[in-house]
Amino acid sequence: MCGALACTSQKNEAPDIAGALETATIQLKAAAAAWWDSDTFPRSYGDGKYLEMTMDDWTSGFYPGSLWLDRKMTGDEVLDSLARHYTAKLAAVPAMKHTHDLGFMVMPSFALEYAVTGDAMAKEAVIEAAHSLAGRFNDSIGLIRSWDFGKWNYPVIIDNMMNLELLFTAADWTGEKRLREIAMSHADRTMENHFREDYSSWHVVSYNDDGTVESKTTWQGFSDDSRWARGQAWGLYGYTVCYRFTGERRYLEQANKIAGLIIGLPDMPEDKIPYWDYDAPGKPDAPRDASAAAVTASALLELQGMVEPSLGAGYRSYAEDILRSLCSEQYLASPGTNGDFILKHSTGAAPFNSEIDDAICYADYYFLEAIQRYRSL
Repeated sequence: MCGALACTSQKNEAPDIAGALETATIQLKAAAAAWWDSDTFPRSYGDGKYLEMTMDDWTSGFYPGSLWLDRKMTGDEVLDSLARHYTAKLAAVPAMKHTHDLGFMVMPSFALEYAVTGDAMAKEAVIEAAHSLAGRFNDSIGLIRSWDFGKWNYPVIIDNMMNLELLFTAADWTGEKRLREIAMSHADRTMENHFREDYSSWHVVSYNDDGTVESKTTWQGFSDDSRWARGQAWGLYGYTVCYRFTGERRYLEQANKIAGLIIGLPDMPEDKIPYWDYDAPGKPDAPRDASAAAVTASALLELQGMVEPSLGAGYRSYAEDILRSLCSEQYLASPGTNGDFILKHSTGAAPFNSEIDDAICYADYYFLEAIQRYRSL
């Protein structure tokens, strides 16, 4: 009975946003000092060891992005100089044509720099990156190619929905209809082939040269037919962004259906931090993924403002539950610990025994973005 009362009391409390931001500022500044002169960035931390990344890793934009988000929310001028320094390390990224991850790399860094400072060079970097990404689009298939490796003919991963924001943004800034058309074609074809009847998604769908489907598999999920948690969050976030830029109802409906899947999961842990795969073995002791939770919370906090009030209230409540958990000592690091990352308990790629129950940079970024959106309500 006492435990139930404590749980009810905790659920009625607002997330400790102020405490989370204070911790985030301490951790981000400590990491900035540690990696200032390095040509690599800290990608993740676990078992007392760092996994480092170079600027061409798909995660390279998230640490600069976290600095920009914290700067935007706190007004701390020190963070401004740190964010500029780490964004400048990515100067060669917008010209890269060998990766589909340019949205992940450029939107948190250069796009946020432009939003905060109005720097014209940052804006040009975003536009250049959009053109680089558009070069990976195949007109016959109607999709942006994801990987240039592996057994697949033309692989497209659900993660690629997150890179469409780059194309939409550049299209709005420049008036280039082609960029918008590519983004919408990719979103439509992904909707057509990536989703099951319950609106969960496969991770990898590969296409033949004529646009027919070659295979539907996974790379980071438990099995080809399982529901990889972060993949479901990518889809939710991606279609919410598509609706923001286009106003097309089909994208809003898709986002709502994915949200319904996530919120309606019967075995979601009570704290709303999912297992790394919804179908992972070993529950309830399977590793969690705070990064999937953070992406979901951020997406729901945007989506709640796009739907009717009763549905939006449910989205906001679910996101608030996630933030309450992520702001708790269970998931939020104590200052000076956790390798100077903000959140604990994320999972990168469990099938490869990589970054399991670690601190990961993109979890921190989407956590801060969710906080920013929550504060704006």
